Amino acid sequence: MKENELHWYALKVFYNKVFDFENELEKMDLESYIPVELVRLKGLDHMRAARRLATPDDTRNDNQYVKEGPVIYKRKPIVSSLLFVRCDAQKLLEIEAKISGCGFVYKRVDRKPAIIPDKEMEMFRMVVSKGADGLLFFSDDDITRYRSGARVRVKEGPLAGAEGYIKRIRKDRKLLVAIEGFVAVAVSYIPPQFLEVIEEQ
Repeated sequence: MKENELHWYALKVFYNKVFDFENELEKMDLESYIPVELVRLKGLDHMRAARRLATPDDTRNDNQYVKEGPVIYKRKPIVSSLLFVRCDAQKLLEIEAKISGCGFVYKRVDRKPAIIPDKEMEMFRMVVSKGADGLLFFSDDDITRYRSGARVRVKEGPLAGAEGYIKRIRKDRKLLVAIEGFVAVAVSYIPPQFLEVIEEQ
């Protein structure tokens, strides 16, 4: 691994501070990603969020909200405390120093930072952003409960290019797209004519 090569890494951030830390990474000019679902706020929750966003305060972070016209959504992390960052090895050391006391960088068995392949991250993000309602998310521990099925690639439609496994989950067949070792998302079963089997090497 070259010192100046950019890679994706996973961070475990404690104390519900993923959005605070996202702000810190943005100040460091680093790309980050938090897998979230958008929850539409209604009633009193909507009024409180609208009031908060209308009166900016430097002491608190509002990046957990998304405003689309009069509608306000709250970003809810899919997997508690999980955040991804893209940086080089040197910058990762700076992040580890900054994150000390409230989290850690995931390591491999040899204690080196676990690099996440760009392709896995790209496909996971695509499925989360384009997937329909009813996406199911699983931590790594949950994934192991489902037996592996055929590995496939989506040929057509909004998820074209996504790769994953066809698995039976809660009595339904679904396409499971994973960042191995961290998180996976399951989408409704895609008709066979839109899929091609990938031969395992």
